[in-house]
Amino acid sequence: MAGPSHYILPRADVDRDTKILIVISPYYKDIADNMLAGAKAEIEAAGATHEVVEVPGALEIPTAIGIAERMSNFDGYVALGCVIRGETTHYDTVCNDSSRALQLLGLQGLCIGNGILTVETHEQAAVRADPSDQNKGGGAAAAALHLIALSRKWGRAKEGVGFTSEILMAGKMDGNTTA
Repeated sequence: MAGPSHYILPRADVDRDTKILIVISPYYKDIADNMLAGAKAEIEAAGATHEVVEVPGALEIPTAIGIAERMSNFDGYVALGCVIRGETTHYDTVCNDSSRALQLLGLQGLCIGNGILTVETHEQAAVRADPSDQNKGGGAAAAALHLIALSRKWGRAKEGVGFTSEILMAGKMDGNTTA
């Protein structure tokens, strides 16, 4: 259940053509369909365009975003999926690792709205996914649009800002990737 008061920022103002990739895992198809509807509506209301790609599960979402960033020309990304607690610790792994991977991509400068639901029951997911209720798909799209607007306001990220892939791959935090 939502708290008594949630402030929602006004719609982001993206001042030029904006192309967003929605990466979705339709593991729970009914939940995914509702989240996708909410995300598409928010993106279109902002005057942006979108493409949609499906992946098998939540763990594949960050990988697909990383591939798209290297090989395409998207301004931002919306990650949509749903993880419902089961009987094993796999839930914890999927929730933590997908969220951590998206955060690391964000620290590299990618504009990502995280709409991967992590819930106890299907009923909780249905309420959060419903575009006429909590609309978490629309919220994830709005987050991506806000980050795109910020990145355009401040210009392109400078080399060496955040955890760049070169630093992460070298395992060093000082930015020096040579021995």
